[in-house]
Amino acid sequence: MGDNNANGRRYPGDIVERTREFARSFFNRNGTHGFDHVERVFNLCMSIGRREGADLEILALASLLHDVARPLEEAGRVKDHAVEGARIARRYLREIGYPEDRTEAVARAIEAHRFSRGPAPDTLEAKILSDADKLDAMGAVGVARVFMYSGEHGRDVETSLRHFEEKILKLKDMMYTETGRRMAEERHEYTLRFIERLRREMRGEL
Repeated sequence: MGDNNANGRRYPGDIVERTREFARSFFNRNGTHGFDHVERVFNLCMSIGRREGADLEILALASLLHDVARPLEEAGRVKDHAVEGARIARRYLREIGYPEDRTEAVARAIEAHRFSRGPAPDTLEAKILSDADKLDAMGAVGVARVFMYSGEHGRDVETSLRHFEEKILKLKDMMYTETGRRMAEERHEYTLRFIERLRREMRGEL
């Protein structure tokens, strides 16, 4: 780190930690999409990125910044947190003198991380970020997040189960990387077992 950009300015050697603190400043509460989600996505990105041979610095920055505009979207101030998040990332990285080509790589990954809309990821780092974001909606963490969201929005258990069936159980087939697919298979199986057990208990079965 610490490379010169076109203007001769140097960006800080601790750019990942500086970016973590910058990203954290956008979150004033925890919840389904709190900063704890960002940290888990970061950890997943680092694990997948090492196996897939990704540029870990670009991946680290993109994962830390990918949801900075989520609170703005939830407050109704922006329509698409991925688009706005990419804009915020570009501005922030340019202000600290990060190289323009790498700034654009970070921003493109953020723009494409949302599986339900937006452009399809077209770089390895973008694909890994998209996979990591989906993986955090699966498995034990995914189960916890669904019911956190239900509590936040007053949904009952049956509505939560429909959400699993309509969205969460489809994520396994939407992975881009081989590592992501392997991780998704295991988390998918856990989620299926949980749903089956919950439905049995709701029916009062032994």
